[in-house]
Amino acid sequence: MPQALRTTFQRLTAAPTAMGLASRMALSRIKQENIDPLPLLKRTNLTQAALHERKHISIASQINFLSEASRALNDEWLGLTLAKQLDLREIGMIYYVAASSHLFGDALRRIVRYGRVVSDALELRVDQQGATLHLGISYSGFSRHTDRHQAEFVALVLLRICRKLIGHRIVPVAVSFVHHRSGNAAQIRSLFDCDVQFDSQADALSFDMTWLDRPVVDGDPYLNELMVKLCEEAIASRASNVSPFRTLVENNIAQLLPHGEASASNVARHIGVSERTFARRLASEGISFGGLLDDLRRELAINYLRQDLQASQIAWLLGFRQNSSFTHACRRWTGKTPSELRHAQEFR
Repeated sequence: MPQALRTTFQRLTAAPTAMGLASRMALSRIKQENIDPLPLLKRTNLTQAALHERKHISIASQINFLSEASRALNDEWLGLTLAKQLDLREIGMIYYVAASSHLFGDALRRIVRYGRVVSDALELRVDQQGATLHLGISYSGFSRHTDRHQAEFVALVLLRICRKLIGHRIVPVAVSFVHHRSGNAAQIRSLFDCDVQFDSQADALSFDMTWLDRPVVDGDPYLNELMVKLCEEAIASRASNVSPFRTLVENNIAQLLPHGEASASNVARHIGVSERTFARRLASEGISFGGLLDDLRRELAINYLRQDLQASQIAWLLGFRQNSSFTHACRRWTGKTPSELRHAQEFR
């Protein structure tokens, strides 16, 4: 294979990474509580050396490590806990390029443009709808349905940056997340100062458009010019990843499941291809839609059972019309009913 083609192939198939900031903070908390981190790190394919040396780590490993740390620390809202404690300067150049901008609107545009400096899986976008500005947060190259803590961490950090830039506690018009949450959400609502919607079609923060023309408190045109140059060099040197087709399909299925609309035709339409093309792409990768749907339901079911959701609620979230259908599927997947699996020693 020619070198240029090999380089392109490696770029397109490389696993997405992040700077590992949330994982480092979680590791620090685990040690403070005198919990042995080695089993957690081993299960998630991470090492203390990689985190201490501030290397970029696999997004999948970070998501799994935060989930493991959440259970070990008995902190259901670990992502929020870490985001509250973060010194924003630790984010590095993306913070400084925003903080040195002239206007809040300029800062927001630079955060959107240079988000991939933090993670090559992070995709930010800004859309205007009437008097409301929507900051969309999406991810590529991994299955979004596996994540809760990292998504909440990123959203709260972005809001904290916005508040820091203009020296005012901006209150979002709305906040939404793709993933599911149940129980008392008072903590997250108090941090965002607004109602927070889960099981949504997109991760997003929405603001009043009038904030865009507010000056940044510590704007510095000379520093900003330097930081823009450094950020441009950084994104030019980092190869951008293309989301694998399987991941794209999984992310769309996960959004449609609770609505009972996770059919091949609906997923194809959401992706923007014909059913014929959709089936051909799946077949070319050795994937069947039914198998993919079943695997995803199994993974989500185990995740939801660990969150102590009721079986009836899980059945609805997975798109099963009856609780008995979920119980039958769970027994087929694991050899146990939902209740038996929840209480199994190896499940804990």
